[in-house]
Amino acid sequence: MGLAALPDRVDDFKASIEETIQYAKAINCPMVHVLAGVCPEGANFEQMEAIYLDNLSWAVKRLQQEGIQSLIEPINNRSLPGYFLNCFDKAVSYIEKVNSPSLKLQLDLFHLQVLKGDLTANIKRLFPYVGHIQIAQVPDRHEPDSPGEIDYFYIFQLLEKLGYTGWIGCEYFPAGSATEGLGWMKRVNAGAAS
Repeated sequence: MGLAALPDRVDDFKASIEETIQYAKAINCPMVHVLAGVCPEGANFEQMEAIYLDNLSWAVKRLQQEGIQSLIEPINNRSLPGYFLNCFDKAVSYIEKVNSPSLKLQLDLFHLQVLKGDLTANIKRLFPYVGHIQIAQVPDRHEPDSPGEIDYFYIFQLLEKLGYTGWIGCEYFPAGSATEGLGWMKRVNAGAAS
């Protein structure tokens, strides 16, 4: 789950970014998620943070040279125990420290709900930093219209009101088949039309 914060993997991290550039160019992908990695047991947070900021700054510049936007995403520790970047406030502080228009937040609403809740206020607060949005229902990470904590019909209206025009990624585990799992889009579109 990434190498950017791992002190003993700097060369591997840089090589992975070079390889990522080749894949991104081949499929015309304009954005890349720079994964932080899982903290090794007994790791020194300050050392990892310094490496992360150095690697992230380097990656943002390197990807920018190729016309590719860099994204960072906080991931909750329930879904991925030990993941280095597990706080939205830290992500914003890293974006501000790197200080590049080529670094944005990948706002996964599943992780935001698990970590912070209060989605309306948090989406509005984080919106200036957002480069991409991902969705899944909480708590089971199924389709957005499956039973759960998030009213995505409302969230989609909020994002439209805020002026979001980018793609919305669907990062969920279908409750049934993959084909059945795509039926939620028709139901949301039908609700929007009524």
